[in-house]
Parts: sequence; structure tokens; C-alpha cells
Amino acid sequence: MNTPLKPAPRQSLVGVRLRKHADYQRAYEAGRKHQSASMSWFLAPGTTDGPRVGLTAGKVLGKAHERNRIKRRMKEVLRRHLELLPPGCDLILHPRRAVLTMDFKKLEAEVVRILQQATAEAARMTLQPAKAEPAL
Repeated sequence: MNTPLKPAPRQSLVGVRLRKHADYQRAYEAGRKHQSASMSWFLAPGTTDGPRVGLTAGKVLGKAHERNRIKRRMKEVLRRHLELLPPGCDLILHPRRAVLTMDFKKLEAEVVRILQQATAEAARMTLQPAKAEPAL
């Protein structure tokens, strides 16, 4: 007999979101800024074992309903690709206004590319020896 397929388990961003202002500030200070076509992003070593991701949408992006739509679209793309987040790192995404009208497939492809770049950069960060502090 035909049995219905079970839907894929719904993944959530609940455990991987950056929430505190201090976490964002630490990531900005410790990380490096990168640019892509429709967003800029910061990658910093994390304080936890798992990956964490943060989204920002400032007032320059538009009215509240536009900023909320941008954040919803970004969260959905990230939710679909949680497994690509770089382990042990904090990633902050700053979308530009173009994300609002961008085709969802293009947005998804760009975020996947950013996540792949971030994973490669995270691997380089862990391979580099820590800089020794000068003795006084």
C-alpha cells in the first residue's frame, strides 16, 4: 500500500541566533567585514561550540514592514541551510535594500555562497596560530 511520505523535520533558528547587543559588538570588534552583491557580513570566532548567526536591518532599509519582510526572507534562507553555518563562529548578515525585491532563488544562492565562504574562512581562522602578545 502507499504510505504518505513524512515531511522533513522543521528546523529552527532558535538555538543559533545572536540575540544580545554585547554579542554583536564582540563580533564586530573581533571579526572582519566582507562584501557581497546584496549584503555585507561579519565573521568572528564564537564563544560557544556551535555556530550562531545574527541579522540586522536598520532604518535605512525602509519602513518597518519592509525591514520585517527582509528579515523574514533572510531567516527562511538561513533556516533551509543551517548545516552550512561555520562551526564555532558568529556570523552577522547586513542585507541591503535590494534583498527586498530580489528573486528568492537568487537570494538563496547568494546566502549559500556566503555561508560557504564563511566556512572556508572559519577553517583558515582555526588553522592560523594565535598571535603572541609582546612581553613587557
